[in-house]
Amino acid sequence: MALSFPDQLAAGVRARRGSLRLSQRELAELAGVSERFVRFVEQGKRTVQLDSLIALLDTLGLELRVQTRTSAAARALAGPHAGHELPAHELPAHELRADREPGIGPEARP
Repeated sequence: MALSFPDQLAAGVRARRGSLRLSQRELAELAGVSERFVRFVEQGKRTVQLDSLIALLDTLGLELRVQTRTSAAARALAGPHAGHELPAHELPAHELRADREPGIGPEARP
């Protein structure tokens, strides 16, 4: 069974924080969020503030993407004229990626 998005997010954040050898407290300070918020994200809590989540992900060098899914449901919504599927190499609708080294807090965003 596939993990839910909050569970995937929690696992991705925990793994990246661990690879950077940051404590929850250090990450919270760098991201400008509370340590409690970091705990909630890492526990997969279903209700988190988007602006705080984005600051946390930015600090870890991760990004959240919204893309069209290649599922049957998404193809059905696209209608009969869609005609083609998205390439298989595209990312899932909610994959976390680490494309760069982390900034130092939200102010490091471009």
